[in-house]
Amino acid sequence: MPDPNGFLRYDRRLPARRPVPVRISDWREVYPPAGEELVREQATRCMDCGIPFCHSDAGCPLGNRIPDWNDLVRTGNWDAAVESLHATNNFPEFTGRLCPAPCEAACVLGIGGGEPVTIKQVEVEIAGAAVARGGLSPRPVPPPTGRSVAVVGSGPAGLAAAQQLARAGHAVTVYERDDAIGGLLRYGIPDFKLEKAHIDRRLAQLSAEGVRFRTGVNVGVDVTAEQLRAEHDAVLLACGALQGRDTPGTPGRGLRGVHQAMDHLVAANRVVAAAAGGRPDPAVLPDGTPIDAAGKHIVIIGGGDTAADCLGVAHRQGAAGVHQLDLYPQPPTARDEARDPWPTWPWLLRSYAAHEEGGERVFAVAVQEFVDDGTGQVRAVRIAEVTVEKRDGRRIVTPLPGSERELPADLVLLAIGFEGTEEQPLLDQFGVARNARGAVDARPDWQTDADGVFVAGDMHRGASLIVWAIAEGRAAAAAIHAHLGGTGTLPAPVDPARQPLAVR
Repeated sequence: MPDPNGFLRYDRRLPARRPVPVRISDWREVYPPAGEELVREQATRCMDCGIPFCHSDAGCPLGNRIPDWNDLVRTGNWDAAVESLHATNNFPEFTGRLCPAPCEAACVLGIGGGEPVTIKQVEVEIAGAAVARGGLSPRPVPPPTGRSVAVVGSGPAGLAAAQQLARAGHAVTVYERDDAIGGLLRYGIPDFKLEKAHIDRRLAQLSAEGVRFRTGVNVGVDVTAEQLRAEHDAVLLACGALQGRDTPGTPGRGLRGVHQAMDHLVAANRVVAAAAGGRPDPAVLPDGTPIDAAGKHIVIIGGGDTAADCLGVAHRQGAAGVHQLDLYPQPPTARDEARDPWPTWPWLLRSYAAHEEGGERVFAVAVQEFVDDGTGQVRAVRIAEVTVEKRDGRRIVTPLPGSERELPADLVLLAIGFEGTEEQPLLDQFGVARNARGAVDARPDWQTDADGVFVAGDMHRGASLIVWAIAEGRAAAAAIHAHLGGTGTLPAPVDPARQPLAVR
């Protein structure tokens, strides 16, 4: 007789990635679609869970009803699974590909070294099923309320808020300074993680639901805050946190070839987009440096998602060699229950698809100097092994004597995090200031210090997860709806003061 507890019958299993030699020759996504049998098998592992921490505070900020749609997938009820997933998440095709999945870290099957349910993969396949079963049909919207909202920024927070507000009957206009909608989803995330057709399909749905898009508009420059206030009843700021952390005190920082990682990623993504659309190829960085890594030695400084994205881009551009540097020691491969007990987010060695494509990871090192080739171009980085400790809340990095060495470098990319939202005229015009973290504070009703001006996403909480951006966009939309006197309520999954328990 089969074991009624599905999680005892099946091991965790993901679809095989596309072979490395094949996938680094193009920009298509690394993972192919999973077969229905595999997805239903993995969804079955979720059943008989006593307490689903995956959608508690320790797991999903959106409160996704993970066991519900896993059960619907298990029984083959895909249409209902699509509805259940969309009830809490506007863009599961984005989160399923890009979120690091704190829900999986909080999965009950992960207790004691077990293997959690492949929640992200099931989510992606449900989103794919929505497209396969007739596309992302627009939802009917109620009669117009006569109230208008401006959303500044078209990343996941801004788009989630725009969709929620449009579905409540408000007139919504999204302003984006780039030439295409999507924020970092469009030009910050490489196509091998998120093909842009997913964005375009969702934008078609939003447009059909009444959302208006204005691209190439830098609010605060092309359109003033006063003009926005005159044309709209409320404003939502969702401009992200794009101010990259830098190392201005490191000797040689001003050399050619030393760049912020996002400058390189955006330029590379624009090349891919231009090739797909038959447009001219803007193949240079802001300072005019060619972006092509072909034949070059690349050094990436940083150990997170952005660094891994740079690594994958370097492989596809044909780099001669890549070193990825991490300030901290190599993490363990299994959860340390004493340090990070379940269901908190564990400190683990996280290997991305890009790491199996090539390159060398170097841990517990710091750059001491960017070395000049004599013409103002970087030719190497001088690194040293280091120890890192915290004293009085400060990070103390100590180089080990005699450990210095050089790595060849024609291109150096700084992927060491972000310092909050960029300084920009619109903040001064609205009378809104950045806090000590470079973010914009919100009151309990998601308003800034300027009445009628709201904030959500990374601009509010600092660089964070896509799932938090969507959650904050939905919550801010609910607050704006109430502010405008809208009837009924919109779902509000988080409050401005809530901080993650899982990702610290």
